Amino acid sequence: MEHNVILWKLKEELAGDEKVKIAEGIKKNLEGLVGKVPGLTSVSVIISPLASSNADVMLDSVLESEEALKGYQTHPAHVEVADTYVRPYTQVRMCIDYEM
Repeated sequence: MEHNVILWKLKEELAGDEKVKIAEGIKKNLEGLVGKVPGLTSVSVIISPLASSNADVMLDSVLESEEALKGYQTHPAHVEVADTYVRPYTQVRMCIDYEM
């Protein structure tokens, strides 16, 4: 199993309620990819980090294999979610992929 963990910092210019709605949209749409992307077995998106955190959103996805991870990264449904709900609103992205 391959894990794909991403941390995002939302853009500074986003205000309170707007920031919450954007984070909720990121969560809903990324978690909605399970069943649409082959080999993607689970997705968990955290949008309520503790105050001690320096990221706003965390993605933890599990994929069946490294090949599935590569396919996920370019799958049209994933690209659409990233281009529509994530990239326009984030200023920092950090990623780690690892095998369990």
